[in-house]
Amino acid sequence: MTKFQTITVPDMKTLLQDEAVMLLDCRKLQDYRAGHIENAMFVHEDLKESLLKKADKTKKLIIDCYHGHSSEHLAEMFADFGYKNVFSLQDGYEQWQQQTTAQSH
Repeated sequence: MTKFQTITVPDMKTLLQDEAVMLLDCRKLQDYRAGHIENAMFVHEDLKESLLKKADKTKKLIIDCYHGHSSEHLAEMFADFGYKNVFSLQDGYEQWQQQTTAQSH
């Protein structure tokens, strides 16, 4: 049984209306710096370790990556560590960028 949910861009936008939701970006640092979803935090080892050991495991986590594959692995890891509300962005940052760009035209 999958312990996390895969969500679409519209679903993610709805979830992000709750300010308590954490958005984690697990792409490479240079790509994160070049552009990321608003309020996304870059997932570096210290942050990941801190979240796994000390954070509130009832907090909602949304994880994005390039295409939605790496985020699934990370989402599964957070779920394995006891997080109850973990989401992986389907088709990743690339899909978010396409849909956001399309809506702004």
